[in-house]
Amino acid sequence: MVVQDVINHLEALAPLHYAEDFDNVGLLVGDKSVEISGILVTLDTLESVIDEAIEKNCNLIVSFHPIIFKGLKSLTGKDYVERTVLKAIKSNIAIYAIHTALDNALRGVNDIICNTLGLENKKILIPQKGTIKKLTTYVPLGNASALRSHLFKAGAGNIGNYDNCSFNAEGIGTYRGNENSNPTLGKKGELHEEKEVQISVTFNKHIESKLLKTLFEHHPYEEVAFEVATLDNYDQNIGMGMVGELKNSQDTLKFLEFVKDRMNVSCIKHSEISKEKIKKVAVLGGSGSFAISAAKRAGADVLITADLKYHDFFSAEKEIILADIGHYESEQFTKNFLVEYLSKKITNFAVVLSTTNTNPVKYL
Repeated sequence: MVVQDVINHLEALAPLHYAEDFDNVGLLVGDKSVEISGILVTLDTLESVIDEAIEKNCNLIVSFHPIIFKGLKSLTGKDYVERTVLKAIKSNIAIYAIHTALDNALRGVNDIICNTLGLENKKILIPQKGTIKKLTTYVPLGNASALRSHLFKAGAGNIGNYDNCSFNAEGIGTYRGNENSNPTLGKKGELHEEKEVQISVTFNKHIESKLLKTLFEHHPYEEVAFEVATLDNYDQNIGMGMVGELKNSQDTLKFLEFVKDRMNVSCIKHSEISKEKIKKVAVLGGSGSFAISAAKRAGADVLITADLKYHDFFSAEKEIILADIGHYESEQFTKNFLVEYLSKKITNFAVVLSTTNTNPVKYL
């Protein structure tokens, strides 16, 4: 097994197409064709994690956070980022970061929090824009059924709880090939009319290359006419944060104690206790102040997130309770989830859970 094989499994779970634009995800250090001796999964990649990988004979680190976030202009070891990258390169250790690709995945960071808290009726809090595209093409009537089947097999035509979805309209197509053409139907130099079907299918943007390859392989025409458009529709399975419900309402203070216990945190910063009971819960792992308005619109009683600033708490305005459990704490179970996921996909050697505590925040 080589690095790319592991990447394929990770990107089936969390396609990089859905990572945020500001992020730096994917293979950050190393050669994707290198054979793997072991995989170490961590929340952060630091020098101490590189040392752990060396000790445990792992030459691939799967990290939630990217060690390279901003552009590197030098590699002299002047800070912890450069020292970590240098040590990884010298030790022939590859580093892959998944970060906001997993944040936006349906089975990702926020789903882990929801499951930890036992939430039901889960759905994405802030669906991502621009994730759904539409392919339109024109094919001879006799070839339409076969082409549709190939497009469906490639992943097109899935809408919510439905698959094999398409729109089809019959009409007359015209064309005339020049002296260099080799028309499938008709003769070069002659205007030809053909009964055609206009086929339109929607698809998730991460399969665009695969879908177009399928189209070109199975379309009968020498020159394939097609259009790809990005739709305004939201994919309700891709996006930041989640909202769900407790099976039974809980007293607010008891619920916050419950969160401390289940999320293994020593303290919670929270806004004014403006609600007696908690039923609907919004969660967003990592920095989540931008989700406050969305959590209010969703009717959540509480938003569990991290990195809230002083003035963020004012925006609760007694409409919602804001609970900051800490950045590391909100994402800490992510590495356990990735180990479990990869272990099911890769059975010929162990996927190792890092034991290095990378949390830079300490509490007295």
